[in-house]
Amino acid sequence: MGSLVIVAYRPHPGAEAQLLELVKDHAPILRREGLATDFTPVVMRAADGTLVEIFEWQSAEAIASAHENAAVQVLWERFGAVCGYAPLASLEECKGLFATFKPVTL
Repeated sequence: MGSLVIVAYRPHPGAEAQLLELVKDHAPILRREGLATDFTPVVMRAADGTLVEIFEWQSAEAIASAHENAAVQVLWERFGAVCGYAPLASLEECKGLFATFKPVTL
């Protein structure tokens, strides 16, 4: 059974386009490595420009093995170059009963 994850990527100034391209590559790379399911990721944008992605890891073991996977390490380095990670609770959209974001088409 998979594990759904919600992650918020806060782009560095001027890196919005690079972040969006990287998010497009994210799930396909994880799938190729056998770490993510075929779940179609959902990507949304917060008012402050933060991208929110929902994707599905294959299993708890896949999450653990990602930390030792060379392709994933390169991917995470690429993310680190263009964004920081934000707690969902820090997004204004998450402060109400219903968190509402703008859809992003990949």
